[in-house]
Amino acid sequence: MAGEKTIPERLSELFKLQLIDSQLDEIQVLKGELPMEVKDLEDEIEGLQRRVQKLEDSKKELEDAIAQHKNKIKESETLIAKYGRQLDDVKNNREYEALTKEIELQRLDIQLSEKRIREVEASIVAKDETLQAAKDRMADKNKNLDNKKVELDKIIAKTEKDGNKLQKQSETQRKGIDDRLLKAYDRVRESYRNGLAVVTVERDACGGCFNKIPPQLQLEISLQKKIIACEHCGRILVDSSIVDEVSEATT
Repeated sequence: MAGEKTIPERLSELFKLQLIDSQLDEIQVLKGELPMEVKDLEDEIEGLQRRVQKLEDSKKELEDAIAQHKNKIKESETLIAKYGRQLDDVKNNREYEALTKEIELQRLDIQLSEKRIREVEASIVAKDETLQAAKDRMADKNKNLDNKKVELDKIIAKTEKDGNKLQKQSETQRKGIDDRLLKAYDRVRESYRNGLAVVTVERDACGGCFNKIPPQLQLEISLQKKIIACEHCGRILVDSSIVDEVSEATT
């Protein structure tokens, strides 16, 4: 049972877990920022895809607007032709003036529609430029993403076997450590970027934060009568005598 183990045994197993987890951390360091960069690029490309779709939808609306204006011009031209034929049959000035006014109104409608078409065409040109810029940027991001994925896949292929082996070793090692101690270990590991939760005393100082350890406390650590944490950083301190026996067990 984990609770029946001696303090030296518990410290030894905890330090062994630290060595295994540190090797796993080294694999993550080898990957560097690539996984995060890949995720960021995928998110950015997804955003660009939405932007491109939105621009294309907006362009389609503008093209539909042009089609509507052209249809309106045709309708006005049809009416002008109709009113023109009716002018030949007018019987008085009032009818003539009414038809002439209708023709003039239709011509004004044509001019207005033609103006709207020019404005919309100018908007389409600007939209096309923005759309092309977004597509070019998306193409660059996709190319960059492909390169990052190839690079990451190579690293994963290179480290996957060792990583899986170490992960299993870590899971097995954790089973032999009591929950309270394991929670403290995980909490400290998560607090520091280098993932060190268990360290030795090196040159009279904590191997994690390098603050000086008083001689009396160093003696207590070497006696291994209780689990002692650094008062400055909270890392669990172990005697250097543990290093050789644990290192041999993990190689």
